[in-house]
Amino acid sequence: MSLPARPDQTSPERPAILRSRLLRAPAGVFGSLIRHRQLIGQMAMQEVRSRYRGSVLGLFWSFANPLLQLAIYTLVFGYIFEARWGIEAESGAGGGKLGFAVVLFSGLILHTFLIECLVRAPTLLHQHSNLVKRVVFPLEVLPWVVVASALFHLVVGLGVLLLAALAVFGSLPWTALLAPLTLASLVLMAAGVSWFLASTGLYFRDIAQATGPLAMILLFISPILFPVERLPVLFQKLILLNPLTIPVEQMRAVLIFGTLPDWTLLGWHFLAGLIVAWIGYYWFARTRKSFADIL
Repeated sequence: MSLPARPDQTSPERPAILRSRLLRAPAGVFGSLIRHRQLIGQMAMQEVRSRYRGSVLGLFWSFANPLLQLAIYTLVFGYIFEARWGIEAESGAGGGKLGFAVVLFSGLILHTFLIECLVRAPTLLHQHSNLVKRVVFPLEVLPWVVVASALFHLVVGLGVLLLAALAVFGSLPWTALLAPLTLASLVLMAAGVSWFLASTGLYFRDIAQATGPLAMILLFISPILFPVERLPVLFQKLILLNPLTIPVEQMRAVLIFGTLPDWTLLGWHFLAGLIVAWIGYYWFARTRKSFADIL
């Protein structure tokens, strides 16, 4: 009596299954967020509270930390180095004595948001190994929890930025209302990268060690410490490949310089964010079955 053949990689059914998973990935990106939004919100706030648990000031540190950062940047770049951004906008934001610190801070808070996701994602499944071994727990929400936690600190940082811009420049442009639109694509990219690194970091633990140097490299190759206009034309085009370039530039445009964002660049960046989130979610779902075995 012959046994039925085992389905393997040569079976026509396997490519069909892979294609089906790949096609379901876009729905899974937003479906996991919508279905489990309450769980994600509760776990994200728990993560935020646990970070400051035991401290006297508690959650106030989430506001004090960016405020202290801004004060240091203002002292160092505004008074010691007397740095200037070098771009004279209609609002005069580019040439003020304290303007450089505010413009610099606007880019750093986005860098901090992305790096927090990159640093935490590779060890995410190790930290929640008890949840990984639960069959019924939706593991795909864990990267969303990391993104939501980082987004909380980003919103607090934006609040500090708005107060600083109001104090330095005297007013806020109406285009500041468009700031959330400049962040949507970066949030999608952060989620996609978190899904990918959470899964891959379970197999290759060296990834967790590489995120620190990557954070430093990303800082110096992003238009955070310098304006894009100071680069040669060729490098101005190449730097657009940096995931932080467009969000940082468009955030400054609407919050500080009072100009409308470049909708074309934002559209392309949003499409790139969707693709990154799609691929990250697909990879996470594709490798999920082996998580419990590895742990």
